[in-house]
Amino acid sequence: MKTVTVRTRRAAEEFPRTDHLAWHLAEVAADPVAVETEVAEMIVNRIIDNAAVAVAAIARRPVVTARSQALAHPYLPGAEVFGVPGTYSPEWAAWANGVAVRELDFHDTFLAADYSHPADNIPAVLAVAQHTGRAGADLIRGLATAYEIQTDLVRGICLHEHKIDHVAHLGPSAAAGIGTLLGLDPAVIYQAIGQALHTTTATRQSRKGEISSWKAYAPAFAGKAAVEAVDRAMRGEGAPAPIYEGEDGVIAWLLGGPEARYQVPLPAPGEPKRAILDSYTKEHSAEYQSQAVIDLARRMRGRIPDLSQVVSIVLHTSHHTHYVIGTGSNDPQKFDPRASRETLDHSVMYIFAVALEDGVWHHERSYAPERAGRPETVALWHKISTVEDPEWTRRYHADDPAEKAFGARAEITLASGETIVDELAVADAHPAGARPFARDQYIDKFRTLAEGVVDKAEQDRFLTAAVEAADLPAGQLGRLNIEVDPEVLAAARPVADGIF
Repeated sequence: MKTVTVRTRRAAEEFPRTDHLAWHLAEVAADPVAVETEVAEMIVNRIIDNAAVAVAAIARRPVVTARSQALAHPYLPGAEVFGVPGTYSPEWAAWANGVAVRELDFHDTFLAADYSHPADNIPAVLAVAQHTGRAGADLIRGLATAYEIQTDLVRGICLHEHKIDHVAHLGPSAAAGIGTLLGLDPAVIYQAIGQALHTTTATRQSRKGEISSWKAYAPAFAGKAAVEAVDRAMRGEGAPAPIYEGEDGVIAWLLGGPEARYQVPLPAPGEPKRAILDSYTKEHSAEYQSQAVIDLARRMRGRIPDLSQVVSIVLHTSHHTHYVIGTGSNDPQKFDPRASRETLDHSVMYIFAVALEDGVWHHERSYAPERAGRPETVALWHKISTVEDPEWTRRYHADDPAEKAFGARAEITLASGETIVDELAVADAHPAGARPFARDQYIDKFRTLAEGVVDKAEQDRFLTAAVEAADLPAGQLGRLNIEVDPEVLAAARPVADGIF
């Protein structure tokens, strides 16, 4: 790997384009290095994973709304929209599919200096691949780049410290992945990356306070913006430059300021793009730092025969968990049983309480209003707090995979005075966990979530196509779409009309 040092540059300073971070990213995207077999296999896993969570969300209001917008833009050759036949304008297909993938907060994650869901890249890259008639091998190459770029940006540049939403790393990575897919020159990819970054920077209010459906829409918007940015760049249009380092650029005014320095690791020329192997998917539909906490609650519940005897629960955890989904956020909404699903998904206090009571986690039932409103749940929920533990924060940022951890230590105090303590560093499904996800687990997740939504024959057809994705011939990537039971779609109607 090579490390690119990124800092603000004065307008009068000599700063060749080839030294810009966006140019370095474009060079990685344009590098024709082969995709390793292990990486290609993991990309297939994530294609299956995305399809699983998308079909599970197919009838939810935000997904129905996004799909209805896309269906107003039929196009030939076009791209596929999850659940329905036909082809649609690729940027709108990327939009609809991006919302479906993101809605349940149930797909993959990468955490480092910042955090991300790198599978958010798949809808945009796949939509362009379908529209342009590319082959499976092209898709795999494009996705290897998208995962690499997003992961490397997340390793090197912290956005959340400055309250910038993490999709600011997604626009550039999706643009880079599309550039690889289409075999574009670095000069074109450079402009697309700059445009995509410029149009997808926003504040983190989308994940604060009253969290709305925009949490699902934000990554889809970044994917749609990336498709459009590449299209403009291919037509010869440029971007603000230097987008990261400029005197009025992203670093100077949105991130650490003119004196800040960032170190972004990137593959050297000819070095394979392996970053996807450092990411991990979810067994539970909840924010990633909740994964180990859910497993920990399930493990501890047998030691507490009567939950009404709980006096307090303190979760000792990392800075991120405490301040984003814990009591360090100071969000009263995280204790409100009437809060949105998106808000409850970002309340580790709610999640630990329900997992402790139920011993299971379900992507719908665990968030149902009647579930959140149970008096005994509300009482338990309000006894839970989080504190930042420097050791958990250190492990969160550790470079050594054996040290890196996203869990917590729970201290449960009972009315008797007894204290029950346990901890879990990583989720059971994590590569270092008790039950690491492999191909069989991805397929099982798909089968479970597709039950009652996609008939068995269509499930089988999709899985065959997905497993063979790298070998699909040009023009056959539509086989990676899934048609949903028409009765399910018929019942999932938009609540209101819009412009389209």
